[in-house]
Amino acid sequence: MLTIKRNDSKEQTIIKVIANKDVQRIDWLAIEEPLEIRLTFGPLAKRRTESLAITMRTPGDDFELVKGFLFSEGMISSLSDIDHIQFQADLLAEAARENVVQVDLSTSLNVDWEQFGRHFYTSSSCGVCGKASIEMVSKTTCYYINPTSPKIKGEVLYPLPKKLRNKQSVFDQTGGLHAAALFDKSGELLMLREDVGRHNALDKLIGAAMEYFDFPLKDKTLLLSGRISFELVQKAAMVGIPIIAAVGAPSSLAVDLAEEHSISLIGFLKEDRFNIYCGAQRIDLENLPNGK
Repeated sequence: MLTIKRNDSKEQTIIKVIANKDVQRIDWLAIEEPLEIRLTFGPLAKRRTESLAITMRTPGDDFELVKGFLFSEGMISSLSDIDHIQFQADLLAEAARENVVQVDLSTSLNVDWEQFGRHFYTSSSCGVCGKASIEMVSKTTCYYINPTSPKIKGEVLYPLPKKLRNKQSVFDQTGGLHAAALFDKSGELLMLREDVGRHNALDKLIGAAMEYFDFPLKDKTLLLSGRISFELVQKAAMVGIPIIAAVGAPSSLAVDLAEEHSISLIGFLKEDRFNIYCGAQRIDLENLPNGK
């Protein structure tokens, strides 16, 4: 379930300096471009179109990104809430057409634009920029996460970063992309998405998961290539993911939210160690290899 991306990197001439020597060479950069999300919503007699958000993202998997964003922001509850999704073909500048996604929501979907329509801007590094307060993103998920299941063996966690890294094709070129991946409880990689923004990578993953899996994702483990921020835990809670692991550290607010939603949170995951910040009851630490 891996994916082929469009225009995710480009060549750039750079000067590489090592030990006072400089060499001109070709390098690859991760592409970052704006994506505007426009919504058409309301009953048939009162349809309206509004611009919801602009996010800086790596082009590719854009429809998955939009679907995942709308779900994790609480605007839709299933794919059936979307009647149609397409790039904005009527824009005059051809180059801009694939940077605007038009979503037609179901006429039966009740959209509270006063709540969701506070036009906000999300950058490649932060998924909650421009929101009025922390309460706006502390949503109540419609899924209850069982605090004791699934139970996974600690040894299953060790190889996950390497499995993730081996599939990060664009990261190999650029070194500049985040990744989010889903694993089953035996450690098999199910799905991976990359983006210049960590929250976009997760939204793409959620959008793709909506096509392949039933929600909630109650038997899946989420692996993040960087740190664990509050908004990433919030998005995982919205789809019922019980275990989040990352190669980096969580923030204090991320830990608080994970505890609130009975999510097991694991940071600094490497091939021989990891830290459990909450939800240790799910992780079986017996019979670990010596020295682990």
